[in-house]
Amino acid sequence: MNNSANQYIQLYESQRQLIDAHSAPALNAFRPEACATLRAVGLQKAKDFTSTDPEQLLAHDYSLNLARYEVPTRREDLFTCGVPELSTSLHFLVNEQYVEAGGNEKLRNKKEELSSNQPNAVEANNLQQPYFAGSLRQFALEHPDLIDRYYNQLAGGNPITAESRSNYDLRMQGESALNTMFAQDGFVLYVPDGVEVEKPLQLISLMRSVDDFMACQRLLIIVGERAKASLLVCLHDSDLAAVKLLNLQVTEIFVGRHATFDMYSLEEHKDNVVRLNNLFMHQSEGSNAAIGEFVLTAGKTRNRVYVDLDGEHITTNVFGMVIADGQQEVDNITFIDHRKPHCTSNELFKYVLDGEARAGFVGRILVRDGAIKTDAHQTNRNLCLTNRARVVARPELEIYADDVKCSHGSTCGQLDQTALFYMRTRGIPEAEARMLLMFAFMGDVIDNIRLEPLRDRLKHLVEKRFRGELTQCKNCSIGSHRGS
Repeated sequence: MNNSANQYIQLYESQRQLIDAHSAPALNAFRPEACATLRAVGLQKAKDFTSTDPEQLLAHDYSLNLARYEVPTRREDLFTCGVPELSTSLHFLVNEQYVEAGGNEKLRNKKEELSSNQPNAVEANNLQQPYFAGSLRQFALEHPDLIDRYYNQLAGGNPITAESRSNYDLRMQGESALNTMFAQDGFVLYVPDGVEVEKPLQLISLMRSVDDFMACQRLLIIVGERAKASLLVCLHDSDLAAVKLLNLQVTEIFVGRHATFDMYSLEEHKDNVVRLNNLFMHQSEGSNAAIGEFVLTAGKTRNRVYVDLDGEHITTNVFGMVIADGQQEVDNITFIDHRKPHCTSNELFKYVLDGEARAGFVGRILVRDGAIKTDAHQTNRNLCLTNRARVVARPELEIYADDVKCSHGSTCGQLDQTALFYMRTRGIPEAEARMLLMFAFMGDVIDNIRLEPLRDRLKHLVEKRFRGELTQCKNCSIGSHRGS
């Protein structure tokens, strides 16, 4: 066991009573097993084809808010999101804690001002309402039976079937165990069978601390049979660059039979923030789901996505974009597991890297024996705007079934100089021409978004990013770069 894991195990064992006292019994029940898991597998080091090394990143001496002291938060900090025009049901996480809008007069007024006519789900404390969206701790206190059925069933290394268990990545297991040991609250969305949530939900996640800090953020999404919902997660921070912040995020998603669910994550973190995100999604027969990861600005980010297609006639769409400059590092690691016939998966990731940015893409598609009529496609495309930017791609495709249609591939290059020259001969300035080419490069990723208002707003944000207006690095503007 490595030193990073050992320091967290010692902290948990010495503070277990404090941790349990500020959470819910249904959540506390999973901590001892998580501690045993972390002790057994440790925090596995990343392999050389990715930039981020979780073991090294977690070795830093971060503070944790185990006593759950209230973090002073200005309403201006919670409403710095770049997509405020969306008509959404608003929810808030400050570090790992769910913030009740009704508990703060200023916050409540601001929330009502920006999002009027919201459904009653925010105030719902029981399942008599159409759906539940709110505090994970509150949900665990009121519905321990549902927590016992769903919580940690994917992230705990115990997926729904034993067949999937053999493919569970130990690196995900160690990090997820660490999160389970310390997670005391978070966000939960529970949509019962047959309920369609018409208005998209928007979760604004804010990292904030005056000291170096780690948040063990937990999200649980349960979409029942023939239900429908969509969730946008906006990730921000409001602290000085001198403070180191780490968001260890674990998300578990259950999409029921013939249900539809979309989840989009939009990251706009400063260079001082590290995000280690482990997302698990289990889909049942006939379900349709989309997962989108959009990194506009970041410090060090590593997204791991595991999708389990456990039924026939499932459709899943996993896609994302990365725009990085300076010395930012972003990795996306995906695993789509086709276990039943007649399923479709599409995967598309595109990167634009400037300065000395580092990025990695590792995508694995597994088509198991008997998964006939599988239609699975994976694409990764990358632009490096300087000779100092680096991207490493490793597409993987394993097929053990006949009668399938599968493809995978990756490319890396620079902007099309012929197209750039053509645009300049038509009087378009070089900086504008470069921006237009980069924007067009990202177009098909954005088109995968099924929420039209979000799709339109993201186009605006991507254009601003390419113009340098969202760039975190003062010495590197991705929109004004002239090449090297």
